[in-house]
Amino acid sequence: MFRMGLKLKERFVLGLSVAAVLFTLLLIIDIQMDYGYAENYVVPSHGRVRYVQKEDGPEAAYNSFRKRFLQKTNSGGVNASREAALPEQKTSETLVQNGKLDKVNDISEEHDDFSDLVDYLMMEETGRDRYREDMGRETPVLQKDNEGDLIRGENPTIAELKNLDMEHTNSTIHSFIYEISQHELYTEGSKYVEKLLQQMALEPIQHVVQKSGGTQLKLIINYPGQLQALFKPMRFPREQQTLPNHFYFTDYERHNAEIAAFHLDRLLGFRRAMPVVGRLINITRDIYEKAEGELLKTFFISPSDNVCFHGKCTYYCDTSHAICGNPDMLEGSFAAFLPSLDFMARKVWRHPWRRSYHKRKKAQWETEGNYCSLVREIPPYDQGRRLFDLMDMSVLDFLMGNMDRHHYETFKIFGNDTFPIHLDHGRGFGKPFHDEISILAPILQCCLLRESTLQKLLRFHNGPIKLSEAMRQSMAKDPLAPILWEPHMVALDRRVEIILKGIRDCIQKGKDLKSIDNT
Repeated sequence: MFRMGLKLKERFVLGLSVAAVLFTLLLIIDIQMDYGYAENYVVPSHGRVRYVQKEDGPEAAYNSFRKRFLQKTNSGGVNASREAALPEQKTSETLVQNGKLDKVNDISEEHDDFSDLVDYLMMEETGRDRYREDMGRETPVLQKDNEGDLIRGENPTIAELKNLDMEHTNSTIHSFIYEISQHELYTEGSKYVEKLLQQMALEPIQHVVQKSGGTQLKLIINYPGQLQALFKPMRFPREQQTLPNHFYFTDYERHNAEIAAFHLDRLLGFRRAMPVVGRLINITRDIYEKAEGELLKTFFISPSDNVCFHGKCTYYCDTSHAICGNPDMLEGSFAAFLPSLDFMARKVWRHPWRRSYHKRKKAQWETEGNYCSLVREIPPYDQGRRLFDLMDMSVLDFLMGNMDRHHYETFKIFGNDTFPIHLDHGRGFGKPFHDEISILAPILQCCLLRESTLQKLLRFHNGPIKLSEAMRQSMAKDPLAPILWEPHMVALDRRVEIILKGIRDCIQKGKDLKSIDNT
């Protein structure tokens, strides 16, 4: 009897164990495959999600444009993303030979000059209003904001607001900071930008300390004359692309992306990014001998007899992800420091189109069809220039392929009527053969863009100088030139055309809505 009871007990325990294992497996499969048993609808935040459809309004332009773009991509159309249109093994090996692209990377068979957009720009404001009314639109596609676009009468500088004497500044960086104005970091013809770039590239390094915070290694470089720069080291060659299984928030930061972003921001006329320059340094002389504390403990000699270090940070700061010289020479980007917080306090804003930064969850803007309407009701996006500035930021990020825009900062001294500072572009220029349309969500959901920004894009698209050529000329002066791999240059011109098609779609969508209303 005792033996019989023991067997029944063993069978019962065994049955429970098997049931627990099967239940665990079911949950795992559910999470990975989304069968819905756990009521957890999982879609990668970077993947192709199904957006809420809306029958009218600007958001419909975003949904329709994105849907048609992805259809064209999947079918391998002439303007399709190269990542989808080309076999994977050809993207990095066979397309580039001797530094030149194969003909397969031509943007399109026939040049679209977007004459309809040019005509739209040429309209008088009253005629454009009438056009929008005829098209059944309530929201303007293009508009001049009252303060930040064309009207420059009131654009005070830091020196004017703080009653500082420009003639008695004792350094280039102070002169640069004193000229920061309400509308831009520096003027188009500023003489201090080139001086800063030259000093960061040539001045001797006096002291090095690791910057606290952040996910990856950054160093604070001190020069003579109170000049400081933020150093980001070279991690891998220019032609290495973002790994397919890397999320945007775990990707390596690229030193050359920071350099290219500064030049792109300046060419687009935004002038909201601090000057950045490349420099080749000697790790032993310029970092090891000038560093102290915990950073020194992370230096070592690799099996290949190269000098390496890794610092301490959240990601990629260990021996297996060390930064190594050749044998001790290393490239890096040097970005001029913003004014100290004691001198010019800054306010941090959460970006309305911030991604979820989660492997499975989506952000609100990815699921709500009327998201832009919600944003327009919230200060400071309900008036003034700020919403226009986010459209400009969307243009900049899309051209770079930068998905890592979670927050932005403004100078408190100017209040809300000022520009967002363009910071932290190390995760741009990672996928030259893929165009991430979701980065354009602000523009395509709001159907809003500055006239001056559209004019710049049209000029770069129609020539005589393409954006890629303008970037080559601008970056040719950098000590580390060439800065970008050639496929990234092709991607710039391709993405300009995509933005213009998105604006055209916004305008034409108004006509489509009118015809729908009539039926």
